[in-house]
Amino acid sequence: MTYRLLRPLLFALPPEFAHDCSIGLLRALGLLPFFSSRPPAVCSQRLLGLDFPNPVGLAAGFDKDASCVDGLARLGFGFVEVGTVTPRPQPGNSGRRMFRLPKHSALINRLGFNSRGVDRLVERLKGHRYSGVLGVNIGKNRDTPNDSAVNDYLYCLRAVYNSCDYITVNLSSPNTPELRELQSSYHVRTLLPRLLEERNRLTQKHDKKVPLLVKVSPDLSAEALDRLSVELAEMGLEGLVATNTTLDHSAIAGSAFEGGLSGQPLLAKSLSAIRQIRASVGNSLVVVGVGGIMTPEQAQQTLKAGASLIQVYTGLVYQGPSLVKAILKALKKESVAEAAGRAEIAEATDEFGAVHSESGDLRRTSLNHQR
Repeated sequence: MTYRLLRPLLFALPPEFAHDCSIGLLRALGLLPFFSSRPPAVCSQRLLGLDFPNPVGLAAGFDKDASCVDGLARLGFGFVEVGTVTPRPQPGNSGRRMFRLPKHSALINRLGFNSRGVDRLVERLKGHRYSGVLGVNIGKNRDTPNDSAVNDYLYCLRAVYNSCDYITVNLSSPNTPELRELQSSYHVRTLLPRLLEERNRLTQKHDKKVPLLVKVSPDLSAEALDRLSVELAEMGLEGLVATNTTLDHSAIAGSAFEGGLSGQPLLAKSLSAIRQIRASVGNSLVVVGVGGIMTPEQAQQTLKAGASLIQVYTGLVYQGPSLVKAILKALKKESVAEAAGRAEIAEATDEFGAVHSESGDLRRTSLNHQR
């Protein structure tokens, strides 16, 4: 109800300014002492060697500089992914960079990895009180050539390793020139083994293994996504985040804005990618489903498509923070219903067995009398 009243005021502001205001409010919320930072335990599971209290997470891009982790914790997220963060500070693209499309429940952004740099992010993460799972999404600076990109990713990997629970390697933002070329087989086989090698070294150094995931584009062809999924699984990466924003604007024909499209129009592409990844590699990779989740029903749809975890971002803009609790309520209700169904089946099986057992006893008694 509160967000329903607040949303018209936020939507009257330029999108990026409204976003900055939201970050400020969440930062203030995180400072209040009488709210719990412990996420609700709903459909808890252990994945990636980590204990997720619930499967609903915040997607990267909302809190790029880890400015309001404790405030986000109060919303009920089972995990939060901050970033994308770059080695050096950079302003991102110039001009207007965020656009709302209320008719389509969508956003377009062309931010371009605006970041205060990884050292600032690590400093902000010191002393946070969030008890859920924390991920960091890492990228490269805009002026770093692709052939040298591995150095940027290695720098970020080393910097954040001791400050998070998992790391996502962003190879798929459409707003940094030529970044998506890093999803090609050549770059994947050049870049990711180096990151895995460094991860193994850091594991020995810190006695802590941090899982590595890769965030992929929804615009990959079926063949390219299949190849990439198989390569990542064979290399030993732990998971895929499917998907980033799309450059396919066919669902919003007539829009003059450029950049990555998120929200409702992305859902079908995201679901298709999740199903294909599962078909390609089975359960050898954890899949985090993100893209177009605006309702509890769409969250359940994403999980049933093959995602083990889900993330939201644009849904928060249109539905508000209550979306998280609404999804958790629906998942809990479904979990209780499934448990009740299993109990009924077990009870019916026991009764069936008891009837047969009783029939057998009667039959044996009858045979004994006949003898």
